[in-house]
Amino acid sequence: MESLSGSVERVTYYNAENGYSVVRLRPAKRVSSSSRDGLVTIVGNLPELSPGEHLKLDGRWTKHPKHGSQFSVEKCEQTLPATVVGIQRYLGSGLIKGIGSKLAERIVDHFGDSTLEIIEDQPQRLLEVPDIGAKRSQTIVIAWQEQKQVKEIMLFLHSHGVSTNLAVKIYKTYGDSALGIVQENPYQLARDIYGVGFKTADRIAQDLGLPSDHPSRIEAGVIYALNEMSSDGHVYAPKEYLIARATELLKTNAELIPPALNRLAGADFIRSEMIPTEERRKGDSTSRLVAEPNGEYRSPAIYLAPFYFGEVGVADRLRILAKATPVEGRYKNLPIPNPELSKEQQIAINNALMHPLSILTGGPGTGKTTCLKSLIFHLESSSIPYALASPTGRAAKRLSESTGRPASTIHRLLGFSPKDGFKYNNENPLPVEFLVVDETSMLDLLLANNLFKSLRPGTHVLLVGDVDQLPSVGAGDVLRDVIASDSAPVTRLTTIFRQAAGSNIITNAHRINCGDMPQFSQTGSSEIEDFFLFPAEEALSAGDWIEDVVCNRIPQKFGFDPINQIQVLAPMYRGPAGVTALNQRLQEVLNPPSARKPDKNLFGQIFRPGDKVMQTRNDYDKDVYNGDIGSVRALDIVEHTLTVDFEGRLVSYDWSETDQLNLAYAVSVHKAQGSEFPVIVMPVVTQHYIMLQRNLLYTAITRAQKLCVLVGNRRAIGIAVNNNKVAQRFTALDWRLREG
Repeated sequence: MESLSGSVERVTYYNAENGYSVVRLRPAKRVSSSSRDGLVTIVGNLPELSPGEHLKLDGRWTKHPKHGSQFSVEKCEQTLPATVVGIQRYLGSGLIKGIGSKLAERIVDHFGDSTLEIIEDQPQRLLEVPDIGAKRSQTIVIAWQEQKQVKEIMLFLHSHGVSTNLAVKIYKTYGDSALGIVQENPYQLARDIYGVGFKTADRIAQDLGLPSDHPSRIEAGVIYALNEMSSDGHVYAPKEYLIARATELLKTNAELIPPALNRLAGADFIRSEMIPTEERRKGDSTSRLVAEPNGEYRSPAIYLAPFYFGEVGVADRLRILAKATPVEGRYKNLPIPNPELSKEQQIAINNALMHPLSILTGGPGTGKTTCLKSLIFHLESSSIPYALASPTGRAAKRLSESTGRPASTIHRLLGFSPKDGFKYNNENPLPVEFLVVDETSMLDLLLANNLFKSLRPGTHVLLVGDVDQLPSVGAGDVLRDVIASDSAPVTRLTTIFRQAAGSNIITNAHRINCGDMPQFSQTGSSEIEDFFLFPAEEALSAGDWIEDVVCNRIPQKFGFDPINQIQVLAPMYRGPAGVTALNQRLQEVLNPPSARKPDKNLFGQIFRPGDKVMQTRNDYDKDVYNGDIGSVRALDIVEHTLTVDFEGRLVSYDWSETDQLNLAYAVSVHKAQGSEFPVIVMPVVTQHYIMLQRNLLYTAITRAQKLCVLVGNRRAIGIAVNNNKVAQRFTALDWRLREG
């Protein structure tokens, strides 16, 4: 083992998942292995480093066959610089919030080699430096103390693969108690902090010597398994399935799981219920079946408590709404038959007015918007108070544009605030008599529960959506379950209107939905040029094609802006044609590094002004929601903030909050639900086999307004078209509705 110390010159590579880094270091003393510029390469699992930081390292010199001599780090300690030049570079590196390079120079000019001691022991003296006011001085002092605490936490966490940004979040959550909490109960991190998973917490706990059969570990593993299933859309887990999954995750004895379930149930973390076994699970060896007196087979289901109460709540409320007596006389006069409407459309409107709960579904171009406009006209003519809402901001904006009437997200409609929750609820119902919910296929169980319990009995509800699209990102399958329950009249629009029939995008969407292969436009032909296939057999060549098509071919031929008008959708995140790799490629071409643009690696992604980004979870404090797309307006290296422009509204993120953002040159098909884009480009290759389903391809294509380009091969497209097996979710809403 040898020692090496020096300052970080630049970070060549950093993997946010495991901390593996390749760093160029300027040694404090010249070493024989340094290159002409005096730098050496260090590699290993390191904390997230910034240029200017000083390190004390233990490790071994190795010889890489391609890159030559490297110092392989086994122990890393971040230290403070000792020279005036080092101190100035350290302070000016952007590491300390509130200090940039120019201010660092003024501070070091004033205090010399005593600078760090003065910031540490006599911070009030910062006011002696010209142009440092009380506010700036306070910002620096707070940042300095926070940095010290984070470094202390990092000394403990970095060997467990926890990044600096995540350590900052841990510190901001727990304050000075952070290290004690991490050491005493690391599983609390997985419960309290977004971005810390069970596996990270478990790695820490195991290293601390917690026995693998400790009750808190088994309970945490069960909760993690249930949360993972809810992330996949399931509302509950069959008991035996959950036991098998938790046993595999924990690498422990299956007999330890049932007692943990009992303890969790006693603490009201979970709920158990006997659920009828559906046809799709008959013969499943993991289901222990129990015969009821009526001959119905049931098996035990385990719910996380919020999902149990959510499912019961939605079922109870929908039954109440469906059976309620309408306000006397309000809906007595049905619309006069309109020759511009099809028979299906007229039935849909009549159902909405005659029944307190009804459903309107249909594919693109079948006239759902025309129905809504006609319905709204009747409601306004009858002075019936109504509201229009959608699950997401982009979907609400589309609903408003298509109907010419105000529409809002469900959260805004219900007056949600992080502090007080939902303003409108069962005790303070919404002041409307008719509610239209669009894009209901995106409505997850928990949001549906909050929505339906805010409605007074007698309120009419029309659920509108395309049931053939992908289900919600969140747990549940509300629209499909309500239709399956036969608890409300359903109108399915099937006629494609003449204007829509002139679009290959729409006609191909319907072909795919019927199990037929799409038909592609031929360049230079007289037919409509809006649906193309670029051939690619492998994922890597598909990635090459996508870069060329997005950055060159489409802009040159059709004039679409590659950042603002073209959206790449991908079935998977991994691989050369996955979301992650495509984002890196497209960012490199469309928004490359520049001396005029600052950039920063945050949570494993490089952000710079001009980048297209997507919000990946609801942040009610910032009033931005999962799926919102914006553009990075500014990145402040001094203040440690990143500002995103969401369609004219500027939202500021502290660097520790940027794990809410992903680059969005390419996004998953799921994340694009409820949105439309002028142009869609999508890889469809056999390497994505596990995700190639009809409803995924159908959902992706129906996001395109003017142009759709698939990059792949007919075999992969055929796999998707022929795979109509909808990924079933463990839900029991349809049963609860039928039972009532």
